[in-house]
Amino acid sequence: MTQPTFATHEVFNQPPPFEDIDLFTVDRPLVEAVVAFGGAAADLDLAAFGKFWGSATMAQRGREANENTPKLRVFDSKGNRRDEVEFHPSYHEMMGHSAHFGLHNSTWTAQGQPAGAPSEVVRAAKFYMAAQVEDGHLCPITMTRASVAALAAQPDLLARVMPLVSTRRYDPSFAPWWTKRGMTLGMGMTEKQGGTDLRSNMTRAVRDGEAYRVTGHKWFMSAPMCDAFLVLAQADGGLTCFFMPRFVPDGSVNAIHFQRLKDKLGNRSNASSEVEFVGAYAERVGEEGKGIRTIIQMVQLTRQDCAIGSAGLMRSGLAHALHHARHRSVFQKRLADQPLMQAVLSDMALHVEASVALVMRLSRAFDQAPLDQGEAAYMRLLTPAIKYWICKSAPAFLYEAMECLGGNGYAEEGILARHFREAPVNAIWEGSGNVMCLDVLRALSREPDAAMAVLQNLAGETKGLTGTAEAADFTAKAFRRSDGERIARLAVEKLALLAAAAALNAVSPRHAELFAATRLTANHASMYGAVEFESNDVRALMERALP
Repeated sequence: MTQPTFATHEVFNQPPPFEDIDLFTVDRPLVEAVVAFGGAAADLDLAAFGKFWGSATMAQRGREANENTPKLRVFDSKGNRRDEVEFHPSYHEMMGHSAHFGLHNSTWTAQGQPAGAPSEVVRAAKFYMAAQVEDGHLCPITMTRASVAALAAQPDLLARVMPLVSTRRYDPSFAPWWTKRGMTLGMGMTEKQGGTDLRSNMTRAVRDGEAYRVTGHKWFMSAPMCDAFLVLAQADGGLTCFFMPRFVPDGSVNAIHFQRLKDKLGNRSNASSEVEFVGAYAERVGEEGKGIRTIIQMVQLTRQDCAIGSAGLMRSGLAHALHHARHRSVFQKRLADQPLMQAVLSDMALHVEASVALVMRLSRAFDQAPLDQGEAAYMRLLTPAIKYWICKSAPAFLYEAMECLGGNGYAEEGILARHFREAPVNAIWEGSGNVMCLDVLRALSREPDAAMAVLQNLAGETKGLTGTAEAADFTAKAFRRSDGERIARLAVEKLALLAAAAALNAVSPRHAELFAATRLTANHASMYGAVEFESNDVRALMERALP
């Protein structure tokens, strides 16, 4: 008896998988931005990184880590409290590779001092590429890197921790941190009643000899699988930063009781939790009452990574959209040859060019800030502004990328649906949009002369570009207004766009002209592709984005 067949058609007019590529050398805007901002000597290292992370194997690991989400195991089989978080092996593999390539420590020396230029730029390029493959696991990676800045307030503790943070080995075992080959750090700041208002935290810390006992809760505890956490609690002297390990010095499990893992829109590979501290052991970091000042050193770095990660997500969306359009034919022509699709893709490519130039320029400021007051002022003023603009633009950008693929973009088999769900977290985490605008205003109020000097430098770096003088003038006047908070979003966006034009001008002057003309001369249309470029510019933008 003949068996029925369901093969009614041949599959054709579908693009091949976008994998086994070098994420660095195929990305000309990234290559040129790295060179422009001091990282030229790292080209071979970055190409090796790009080839490894662009492999089909790593794409598969990213998919597996998101499809097999973390699980909380509160008790062991005997009823003992453990509060362990289990992950799929693919997650651990990605963590291991990120650690091997130094994403968690390459900007620090073994003693916890800044490694110097161009370590921030080179690391940013790697972080940007890794985010294109799997962004969720980068949460504990970035917090481990950033925690070193906060721990500097307690040199004796930093000296104990750095031998394990400075190693490029990842150790996922549930064991006391001082017994391991390497360690990761998370953080817990937010409480139910306060959210962003950290000074309203109610968690209490009471002295217990040289240490403290912490009792209270955190509504969001990031990366609960980590070996230790930086948390904020009220001590006698006020809100204070503490180092809270998973195990106490005698080797027993610390009283960190996870209530549940958050069920999130995206960021599925990474665990976020609600937690209770029941007299949990902790060590003070910095002076009592100086918790905000201590932790802000860490937050600057995590905000930088939010912007880099969002730029990477957009880059991946653009690359997949371009790849699809070049292999898909509609109405007897390739999608990439259709004028409307060209308008969309080239406009998206320009946005990504500006974004990657801007995050690399910001990373150069982080590189040079310890020795250059002007760069330090740029870093303080622009970090929240850049996070605001890049992170808030990512979800809409990735929606447009999905639409370029049609129904295939909306299906979970592809990567763009995951990117789209992932994108909002970077805009929310480490301070939402309004918080970023308030932080820009705060930087202006504290250092008005330094901030205005930064604005004047941006005006100089964009001199001759259409609309930039007017944008700089508007921003300066807006920041001087007594009711500046009312228009802070508009002013901060203008500031970020001006900084993007300046950064892009150092990389590709022609595309800086296009960016200024379409983003600063008038408000950019709400839809990508609602601009008019010369045909040569359309082709150049698409070819630079993906040869």
